[in-house]
Amino acid sequence: MMNSEYPRLTTELPYLEDSAELFCRIRHFPWPVMLDSANTSPDIGRFDILAAAPFMTLETTDGTTVISESQNKKTVTSDPFLLLNDLLQRYKQDTTSLPFTGGAIGYFAYDLGRYLETLPAVAEDAEQIPDMAVGIYDWAVVVDHKLKRSWLVSHGLDPHTEDRWSDLLKTLNSLADKQARAFNITSRLKSNFDTTSYKSAFKKIKNYITEGDCYQVNLAKRFEVNAEGDSWLAYQALRKQNSAPFSAYFDTGTVSVLSSSPERLLRVEGTQVETKPIKGTRPRDRHNPEKDRLLAESLQNSLKDRAENLMIVDLLRNDIGKVCEPGSIQVPHPFALESFATVHHLVSTITGTLAKTESAVTLLRACFPGGSITGAPKLRAMEIIEELEPQRRGVYCGSIGYIGFDGNMDTNITIRTMVFSDNRLRFWAGGGIVADSDADEEYQEVHDKAAAMINLIQFLQ
Repeated sequence: MMNSEYPRLTTELPYLEDSAELFCRIRHFPWPVMLDSANTSPDIGRFDILAAAPFMTLETTDGTTVISESQNKKTVTSDPFLLLNDLLQRYKQDTTSLPFTGGAIGYFAYDLGRYLETLPAVAEDAEQIPDMAVGIYDWAVVVDHKLKRSWLVSHGLDPHTEDRWSDLLKTLNSLADKQARAFNITSRLKSNFDTTSYKSAFKKIKNYITEGDCYQVNLAKRFEVNAEGDSWLAYQALRKQNSAPFSAYFDTGTVSVLSSSPERLLRVEGTQVETKPIKGTRPRDRHNPEKDRLLAESLQNSLKDRAENLMIVDLLRNDIGKVCEPGSIQVPHPFALESFATVHHLVSTITGTLAKTESAVTLLRACFPGGSITGAPKLRAMEIIEELEPQRRGVYCGSIGYIGFDGNMDTNITIRTMVFSDNRLRFWAGGGIVADSDADEEYQEVHDKAAAMINLIQFLQ
């Protein structure tokens, strides 16, 4: 494809350091979404992408996808990944200098893995939300924090976009509605594992590892609290508590996803593929710099954490290798330290070259759900997760991100993520269990990872 600097419809907007201000101006539109780098660093925290009012939506539940366009709805039962792939191919556009200029944005729930593998149905489906919710967006606002510039962009594939352009600009250049809203917690926080039940599940995983069923299983704890009000207010508080480069806010009208994820699942730029699995965690001590440094060093020097990380690197090399050119898979940055608001993480970078017959969506399908949050081997780990976790994961450990009309993609893994629907706010935290894991240490790690979200609940109460 050719490369032009900007799409056909492009208007520069005044730059704002906090893109939440801009998002407030469009979030009254249907299906508003903000892919939020939180301005965390010049490289991975460079761009924010804001969009709303998609001209088409796809919602997949129980094997059926409802496609809504204008006033028309149709129902299909084909593979949701391949359905989305076919749709995006229909609208294919040239690349530009911007990361996103229209295309698909939405969430892919962990349980979408059931469409790819045969899994037992043991855990309770307490989520009761679609397994996939994706909008096809004709326009977007792209904010570049490195250049300190912002644009409203579109290829004009929806005939209404050009007609509404001046109204869109007027909305984006107006001050947001500041009427008072609230988000209230209305019950005590509860979870699906106490110390005893967690240790029981932990012991069963250790037995599976000893018996040779698996090498590693990610076990997660689910938290829930009743709440009511405007989830955008909760997200704004979360991003202050835990700013992270792969954050997102997405609201379909029936479910809101509030993600402050530190982890990239997959990026595609042209034919170049990148995945950055996280395995290995230590809490931070922001009050004692020397202790914080020692915690980071202990993580970097931990043979256990490196071995755990290496297992997932091997799994993901295999996953992306299914759709990449033979011999192109590399691991340029193994076991790098990345530090976030409440934790230090060990992060590896894996790259490859996408095969000519493949696409960003088929890559996502080949890697779904991400290996860093299942375990290894992936299918057996997922079977064990279904057996031992009392509730299904829903959006947690799935993905949020964009897949552009130009074929480029960037997606996160939805960890450090809250889900709000039916006046219930849910979140999870988990960790990979291996042969030499310690139950007390793993249980503490779960709470270290959940710290920002538990703090948020206490702040909102």
